[in-house]
Amino acid sequence: MESEGGPSLSLTWAHRAEQSARTWEQSHARGEVPSIWPYGLDALRDHAAVELVDLAPPGRVARARARFSMGPRPVDGLALTWDENTAYRMQTTHPRARFATGVIWLTDMAETGAAPTRMVSMLKRAEAAWVLSEAQVEPLRTMLGRGSTRVFAVPFGIDSEFFAPRPFPTQPRIVSVGNDRDRDPATLFAALARVLAIRPDTEVVVQTRSDLDPPEGVQVVRHIPHAELRDLYATATVVVIPTRPNLHASGMTVALEALATARPVVVTDTPGMHQYVSEGRTGHLVLPEDPAELALALLRLLDDPAYAADLGRNGRNEVERHFTTQIMVASLVRGLLPTA
Repeated sequence: MESEGGPSLSLTWAHRAEQSARTWEQSHARGEVPSIWPYGLDALRDHAAVELVDLAPPGRVARARARFSMGPRPVDGLALTWDENTAYRMQTTHPRARFATGVIWLTDMAETGAAPTRMVSMLKRAEAAWVLSEAQVEPLRTMLGRGSTRVFAVPFGIDSEFFAPRPFPTQPRIVSVGNDRDRDPATLFAALARVLAIRPDTEVVVQTRSDLDPPEGVQVVRHIPHAELRDLYATATVVVIPTRPNLHASGMTVALEALATARPVVVTDTPGMHQYVSEGRTGHLVLPEDPAELALALLRLLDDPAYAADLGRNGRNEVERHFTTQIMVASLVRGLLPTA
C-alpha cells in the first residue's frame, strides 16, 4: 500500500462542513480536542494520499435534482465518509463513482422497519460499508442483499495520548456523559437515587441534555469541551453509560475514553458493547433498563476503590492493545483493500 516515495493509494475523505476538519485541526493544535482530524482519521495519511473535502448541506434544488437523477456527474476516485448521512450528502452534492462509508444508525432503524429506502439504495451502490459493532454486520448484509457492497467491522479507536492515564481519585465520584439518541437518562437517574441513598458521600456529575429532573445531589451540565471532559474523567471513581437496547454500541466513545484514562466503566449490556468492555476485567455490563442492577454495579466499585483501580488499569491496557485510532484506521484500510 506504500511505495518508497510515499503512499500509493489516493482517496478523498468527505466530511460535514458544520464540523470542519480544518477547524478541528486548529483546535487540536491548541490542545483543545483529541486527534488531528475528527474520529482520528488523520491516521489515514499513514496509508494513503488524502484529499480533504468539507461538504455543505444540500439545498432544496440539489436534493430535488438528485431525486430525479439529474445531479452532477459522479467524479472518479475513491471517497470515504464516516457515516451514512454524510455519504448521502456527498452523493447528493458531490457524487463519486467509487465510495465507501461507515454505517452507524441504519441497522437499528432497520430493526423497526424505519430505514429510509433512499438511504438503502444509496448504500447498495457503495463499494464497501463498515460498522463499529460486530452485531451490525449481518443485519447490514441482509439489508443490502448479497450484492457488490462489501460489509465489514472495524474496532473503534480513540486518541490514547489525549486521554492519558491519570492517578486514581480519593473522593468517590460517579461521572456519566453522553447525549446520543439511545442514552437512557431515566434508568440512570433512578439508579443514582438508589446509590446516593446508600452512599450520600458520593459526588455525581452527569452531562446530558435530558429534561428529566435529576435526583437531589446530582450535578447536571449540558456541555463539556473535550479538554474539560478529559479532566472530568480523571476525577471519576467510575464512569457509567446506560443505554436503551441498540446494535451500534451507543456509548463506546465515552467508554473507551474513560478506560484510556484508567477508569472502570459500567455500561448497558448491548450486543456491540461486548467488544469494548470486558465483564469483570475492565468494567461491568448490566441489563438494559434495570436501575437496581445498575446501582449494584456502581456500589460495588464505590465500595472497593482498589478493585475499581485494577479494572481501570486493565482498561487502559486494553485500549493500548486494541482501541487506538491507529489500530482502527489500519483495520479500515485492510477492509477497503482486502487483496492489498
